[in-house]
Amino acid sequence: MKMGKEYYLVTGSAGFIGWKVSEFLLKEGKKVLGIDNLNDAYDVRLKEWRINQLKKFSNFRFYKIDMENFLALKEIFKINPIKAIIHLGAMAGVRKSLDNPWAYISSNITGTLNLLELSKDFHVKKMVLASTSSVYAGQNPPFHEDLKVDTPLSPYAATKKSAELLAYTYHYLYDLDISVLRYFTVYGPAGRPDMSIFRFIKWIYEEKPVKIYGDGTQARDFTYIDDIAKGTILALKPLGYQIINLGGGKNPVSINKIIEILEELIGKKAKKEYLSFHKADTKTTWADIEKAKKILDWTPLVDINEGLKRTVEWSLENIELIKSIRV
Repeated sequence: MKMGKEYYLVTGSAGFIGWKVSEFLLKEGKKVLGIDNLNDAYDVRLKEWRINQLKKFSNFRFYKIDMENFLALKEIFKINPIKAIIHLGAMAGVRKSLDNPWAYISSNITGTLNLLELSKDFHVKKMVLASTSSVYAGQNPPFHEDLKVDTPLSPYAATKKSAELLAYTYHYLYDLDISVLRYFTVYGPAGRPDMSIFRFIKWIYEEKPVKIYGDGTQARDFTYIDDIAKGTILALKPLGYQIINLGGGKNPVSINKIIEILEELIGKKAKKEYLSFHKADTKTTWADIEKAKKILDWTPLVDINEGLKRTVEWSLENIELIKSIRV
């Protein structure tokens, strides 16, 4: 495969989505420049596992730095020709953002601003920016991109909305081409251990109490990682400035239903422990994905049953890693 001279810069390349997007690009023969600080927001052993998978590719280059470090980022831009930026690096998670909102401001706002400034200065015209369905909290589903989202229910959602606004400003002022992707509950093999599906698999397998916040009827628009990665790469096309939902697009699936499917796949019953519903959480997420279908020609292909089957299979194949991960 013939490789171009320029790199696709993927921030958060040790993260769940960043890893899979990088892998897909590398398999296409693209050159990928990965950036990640490998912080301990969740167990770093999983991040190291993902990075080690990417290091198997000769067309992958990795830098361990903070996006908040403007001067370090600038040096990377100086020595590496960059074709486009896929900005997936961020502090993620609704509940954790209540504990340390300063970290979210620094990573999600300052880090994004640094990349926008360097895009302007080094004439990198294209950016794909990761946002979140959390910005829709408090709205009635299904969520369409034109909904007014000025009432974030967590610092995480507020910082992601702030990043969207900064991106629009730089599009307007400097003609940067920016696709903002609002992701809906991404899951799959090697997923985040602070997310429900990873935890449920681990707890059910280890026969430990499965912690459920609320009564389990809350539902999410679960979206399989491969579908998300493919949609992200499709968003590299010139679009001006667009906000686009990437979600399952069908009826949301309840937490109780997820546990039921996992019990069958793992062959063990869950020991359920019900806790208070968290104020910063939302009862239901549900993406309207007509815009993604129209302008990206993107439709999710992996349904929840197949996606969970693949996730459990990977987990059982890597069970020693799963058992070692802190959740």
